[in-house]
Amino acid sequence: MKILLIAGARPNFMKIAPIYREALRHPQVDCKIVHTGQHYDYEMSQAFFDDLELPAPHFFLDAGPGSHAVQTARIMVAFEEVCRKEGPDLVIVVGDVNSTLACSIVAKKLLIEVAHVEAGLRSFDLTMPEEINRMVTDSITDYFFVTEESGLQNLLHEGKNADRVHMVGHVMIDNLFHQLQKLEKLDARLLSVYGIKAQTKEYAFLTLHRPSNVDSRETFTEIASALNAIAEKMTIFFPVHPRTQKMIKQHEIRFSDNIVCLPPLGFKESLYLWKDAEVVLTDSGGLQEETTALGVPCLTIRDNTERPITLQLGTNILAGVGRESILGAFHESISRQGRQTTAPPMWDGKAAQRIWAILLG
Repeated sequence: MKILLIAGARPNFMKIAPIYREALRHPQVDCKIVHTGQHYDYEMSQAFFDDLELPAPHFFLDAGPGSHAVQTARIMVAFEEVCRKEGPDLVIVVGDVNSTLACSIVAKKLLIEVAHVEAGLRSFDLTMPEEINRMVTDSITDYFFVTEESGLQNLLHEGKNADRVHMVGHVMIDNLFHQLQKLEKLDARLLSVYGIKAQTKEYAFLTLHRPSNVDSRETFTEIASALNAIAEKMTIFFPVHPRTQKMIKQHEIRFSDNIVCLPPLGFKESLYLWKDAEVVLTDSGGLQEETTALGVPCLTIRDNTERPITLQLGTNILAGVGRESILGAFHESISRQGRQTTAPPMWDGKAAQRIWAILLG
């Protein structure tokens, strides 16, 4: 069985890592990694792949920057050539990035089956490019691998064949637990962020990168004002995405001295910081889920989320993007500390095993 496993943006590699590692346990599977090159702007070194126990990608499409249309088109043209050369039986895509959409369309037009990992998630916000990618990918998918109950209900409501929809848990959580075990065996003094954590008793951890949050001067200014107010109460560690760094300069955003701006961090360094944070502030989908799995308080700096299970069972609070709504959510989060939360069903580190059991069954 010949499989092409697609990743384009940095978080995708964290999702494909458990799938690839599990594939190695099945000698009848020939699984190759395709890196579309969509995420071109920060460290994707060999050390990054080593951390995830991934080989260098078997194919690199070098899509690079561009508008959504340009980037998607480049990926489609390059991936079509790979598919014609390799003749895969199945293409596995993850998440909701442009690479997910582009490679799904190419595969289906070449009569290759598609499996979508993280299928069925919906924000119901058509201004989000990711929502378009999710909807179109799910309209042509053959195997739907679902992380949470809302995804299952969305797909059934959209008329998908129930026999093709599979609740398997979440490969992002597989990777999280795997990396947590590795981190516990590591001498933390070797980590670049060991010193700042050791010197700080209580802190928050922040990630911010979505265009809807950082491209608008008005929105970014509101968010920064709230963050500066939170920084009066505790230090905030902020690994800054290159896109965000560019917009900080362009919008002349000023942060409190108590917001410690860091370069982009590897997975281990990030996990080492946020797992013990008083609160995580983020606009990332993955961190909403990872914090839920570990019971770490999380504020999602968005007006909506396609991951409602993190609100229902987890520690996540939807904070909005206005100063007052973010501060209100922060105070609510602090007041909730110590409250028991429940991990979503099947978020047990075995999602990749379930996926391969279905594909090979």
